[in-house]
Amino acid sequence: MPDTKQMQDILALARQSIANRFNGPAPVVPSDPLYKEKRGVFVSLHKKGELRGCIGYIKGYKALGDSIIEMAQAAAFRDPRFPALRADELEQIKLEISILGELIPIKGTDAIEIGRDGLFIDHPQGSGLLLPQVATEWQWTAPVFMEQVCRKAGLSRTAWMDEEARLYRFEAAVFSED
Repeated sequence: MPDTKQMQDILALARQSIANRFNGPAPVVPSDPLYKEKRGVFVSLHKKGELRGCIGYIKGYKALGDSIIEMAQAAAFRDPRFPALRADELEQIKLEISILGELIPIKGTDAIEIGRDGLFIDHPQGSGLLLPQVATEWQWTAPVFMEQVCRKAGLSRTAWMDEEARLYRFEAAVFSED
């Protein structure tokens, strides 16, 4: 996982990639080997403490540097829950990055540690992911966290118990501009 300097550089890269869409400088991926690793990553935007966009990759499909650029722009301009970010909002946005660890299969709530784990459910009728910080922010218990990841996937609260459901926990390095 990234050290403090790498975290600052990752946040700067994400901000630079968004600013570039408003005629800012082109993002430059540092030469650090970390940026070549294939990792899952989510970029979240917050405005006045409220979510303003969040998009990411569950798995490492491409190099981390490329994923940060792509997901920062996607969170700012293509999250279907929000209108595209306007240039006058850029200074009000606080960025948060979540770099995901490996997906670890689980069977139930006993394997979940609130504050450490995020959840991913893959079900024939939908899939959903909640980052580790969500359960902490909402002060959820492990069973409530499981119900909420099902809800995020558009499933019933108990869909995680279905035989065809695949459940995973994962850890993440989560850091922000705050």
